[in-house]
Amino acid sequence: MTSKNLISRFPCARQDFAASLVVFLVALPLCVGVAVASGVPAELGLVTGIVGGLVTGLMRGSSLQVSGPAAGLTVLVLEAVKEFGLPALGVIVLVSGLLQVAMGLLKLGRWFRAISVSVVEGMLAGIGLVLIAGQLYPALAAKAPDSGLGKIAGLPGAFLDALGDGRAVASLAVCAGTIAVLLLWQHLPAKARTLPGPLAAVGLATVAAFALDLPVATVEVQGLLGSVQPPPLSAFGELASAGMLGTVVAFTLIASAESLFSAAAVDRLHSGPRTEYDKELLAQGAGNAVCGLLGALPMTAVIVRSAANVQAGARTKASRVLHGVWLLLFAALLPDVLAYIPIPALAGILIHSGAKLVPVRALAELWREHRGEALILAVTAVSIVAVSMFEGVLIGLAMAVVKTAWQASHIRLEVVDKGAGPVDACLSGNATFLRLPKILDSLESLPQDRPVRLDLSGLHHLDHACRTALENWAARHSAAGTEPVRVTTPAR
Repeated sequence: MTSKNLISRFPCARQDFAASLVVFLVALPLCVGVAVASGVPAELGLVTGIVGGLVTGLMRGSSLQVSGPAAGLTVLVLEAVKEFGLPALGVIVLVSGLLQVAMGLLKLGRWFRAISVSVVEGMLAGIGLVLIAGQLYPALAAKAPDSGLGKIAGLPGAFLDALGDGRAVASLAVCAGTIAVLLLWQHLPAKARTLPGPLAAVGLATVAAFALDLPVATVEVQGLLGSVQPPPLSAFGELASAGMLGTVVAFTLIASAESLFSAAAVDRLHSGPRTEYDKELLAQGAGNAVCGLLGALPMTAVIVRSAANVQAGARTKASRVLHGVWLLLFAALLPDVLAYIPIPALAGILIHSGAKLVPVRALAELWREHRGEALILAVTAVSIVAVSMFEGVLIGLAMAVVKTAWQASHIRLEVVDKGAGPVDACLSGNATFLRLPKILDSLESLPQDRPVRLDLSGLHHLDHACRTALENWAARHSAAGTEPVRVTTPAR
């Protein structure tokens, strides 16, 4: 086949090839960093990235979105591995993937767009806070406490202990240097930024640690085949426990919501085909099912890699598939390179990623314009830190539902009292049990010695609790010796 025929058949090959290299360079340190922070072998992060490229990348959904291990699930994975063990992680990821496939087939993908944005942002903010607190410990060459509150409460003591420890000071210096490179990299000229910031930061930290012979911990390497361990059949028995089922539900909901919100964000970055949400959910589920069978980390769509893909000029899904090929070649041919990467450098990458998840500026703007939504965001984040991921998200969702129900219960009572004759009371809006105390207080304040005409025709909704309460009030008012209350009911 001639070069002209090849170009005509694959008109976007050059752009997609170049973009795939950029995405590979962005994904490599993040895959390794997320795996180490999750308490699993570094190679499993690469496996998830490979599956995200070669399996999810080939499927339909969002053509330019890139999937792999995400910092947003790090905290949940770490908790699951500590509680149930590494073999059970494959079961959790497999079942979560199958649930995502089922939801995709049932066309439930679009419904994830109905989840309150404040809950999702609060979830990410809570994850970011726990991630930052947790990664400061490896940056200080210390062991992190298990709970979110414990991580935050223990930081002052960890910093004080590090002052007289040369190993801790060296580790903190590598972490701080990595973060400094990430912050400064975005201000360099465009030509210098051809190399992605995360790779440059980890590369410089690795060279510095090796050249200066710094006493810092490095990544432990087991080899790709040694790390891949399909879950044993005995691990499936733990699905009968409520704890594991709750973890499966949390993985499924959080991974799905993060992927589909990421898809919406990626759609705003390009003018190509829009995301097919149900098919994207199906693709994410298929990828997670394969990751589960391999005992690897769960995957989501990752906005950092996806944005890099779009900005690098990708035109088709070939770029994300090729990035999976490059990850596979690296894991197969150069796995020993991982052993030179300092763990505090990876901690710096994740601290920087965690900080991006905390929307400080957006929260301030939200507080000025929509205080209820800002409160939901803050409570969700604090609940995740104080309790756990699953309970925190449930608390946020419950608050969002209550707020929506309260706002939907707008009701207005207009009273016309001419001083003599009957009193006219007109209710309009939505009469629900949430506003029942206010309604009854207003009606019971009407004169007891005057007839009342209650007009309910302006109500859009009258729930059973309100209807019963209004009937009881009318009976009590009529029993006081006045004319029976005349009620005009809303049209059905």
